[in-house]
Amino acid sequence: MMMGNGFFFGGGFEAVFFLMFFLIAGIFIFAIAQTLRQWNKNNRSPRLTVEATVVTKRTEVSRHRHDDGFSHSATWYYATFQVESGDRIELAVGGGEYGLLAEGDRGKLTFQGTRYLGFERES
Repeated sequence: MMMGNGFFFGGGFEAVFFLMFFLIAGIFIFAIAQTLRQWNKNNRSPRLTVEATVVTKRTEVSRHRHDDGFSHSATWYYATFQVESGDRIELAVGGGEYGLLAEGDRGKLTFQGTRYLGFERES
């Protein structure tokens, strides 16, 4: 039996390993590029303040359990606003802001691109 010509010893494993490595690295680089592109687009967008109503809120929870028994979770908060034209905008908001917003609140929404900057309730 010739072990030197098998998949693992004949270069097949190394080729698959490097292919997977470059695929994962490419996905990682693509994700970073997308994030930087959105950040740059937001920075170039005008700051807008418009009349809006909070129509809904939602959270997204991500949980990761590790083999050593430890677990990690992260929560993202989103609010959907409806502006005077009838268009709706969903923006990521901080946890503190999320807790202060209530569905039906009306006020002035300030945002820049997809970046939430604040919401001032009408009294």
